[in-house]
Amino acid sequence: MFIDAHCHITGDEFDEKGGIDGVLQRARAHGVTKIVCSGIDIASSKKAAELAERYEEVYFCAGFHPSELAKYREGDLDEIAALCKREKCVAVGEIGLDYHFEDNPPKETQRELFVRQLRLANELGLPVVLHSRDAAGETLEILEAHTSLLQNSGLMHCYSYSPEMAERFLALGLYFSFGGPSTFKNAKKVWESIQRIPADRILSETDCPYLTPAPFRGEFPNEPKNVKYVVERLAELKGNTVEELAKRIEKNVKELFFKIEN
Repeated sequence: MFIDAHCHITGDEFDEKGGIDGVLQRARAHGVTKIVCSGIDIASSKKAAELAERYEEVYFCAGFHPSELAKYREGDLDEIAALCKREKCVAVGEIGLDYHFEDNPPKETQRELFVRQLRLANELGLPVVLHSRDAAGETLEILEAHTSLLQNSGLMHCYSYSPEMAERFLALGLYFSFGGPSTFKNAKKVWESIQRIPADRILSETDCPYLTPAPFRGEFPNEPKNVKYVVERLAELKGNTVEELAKRIEKNVKELFFKIEN
């Protein structure tokens, strides 16, 4: 019934909770039918691919997160491309810009690798999963300058910018996913964006192991099983039943990530 369209389950955060088998068992028990595990570098993208091959409900993305670009070496995109050609890779991601921390990779490096990965996705005929933190204007500027590279659309994951910005990203044909922050108290800007974005452009996510939703906010690690609380809040904000919105999200996921099977 529920889909976690963006998470990270390749780390060791779950080792004391039954490992990946425990994570997936609990997700199934909470009605989660599909999980998209996103890579942030070469190692995590490879692990995500391995999980997708081992577990029927798991799909994956491969890409270089902007905060991880200190690890990047010339030729790494060739490895990402090879992973993206695997049957269960649904997108290039997560990619984008992150200007939050002062010690993040240089902005010029982030912008260069962002565009290169947009080109890679276009060449491979895949959508992109977009990360943007404290970089709304430049993210939008790059995407608007490279609309020809968005022919297969993309996902603004864990969207946190304004409703007005959302309208400009919508104009580019993008989708939006929301996670734990949509359930937090005083997340008014996020709520307004959710209410303004059409239901046919909304996906649900956990971004686990972080951003655990209410009523368990602050607990670590977050897990895909908790996506149900996100969908419940999204349905409340959209004026839908949980069942209605869950079905709409499933349709949206399969439209964007077209490799996902029934």
